[in-house]
Amino acid sequence: MKIVRVQYTTRAEYAAVNKANIAAIVKELKELSHPGIKYGAYLLPDGKTFMHFDQFESEEAHEVLTGLASFKKFTAELEASALEAEPKLELLSLVAATDNFFG
Repeated sequence: MKIVRVQYTTRAEYAAVNKANIAAIVKELKELSHPGIKYGAYLLPDGKTFMHFDQFESEEAHEVLTGLASFKKFTAELEASALEAEPKLELLSLVAATDNFFG
């Protein structure tokens, strides 16, 4: 299992575009219905800091996400948007959970 947490801060005027791009990723993931991907994105109270929390059954499942057209668009536009705080990526290890995520 691979668990990824990413946090970054956009400019206030870019936050709406970022939310729309994230919604497109979620739409594409729902259509794909991949059982090995759990994807979530959250907006912090400042209205411009985003935190993504993703769980993958395997590295191959992570590559499915990063290969999506919507994810590539999101990444390219985010990189070009002049972020206030660059993405901080953390790889986490599961200690315990109430759910059995991937069987």
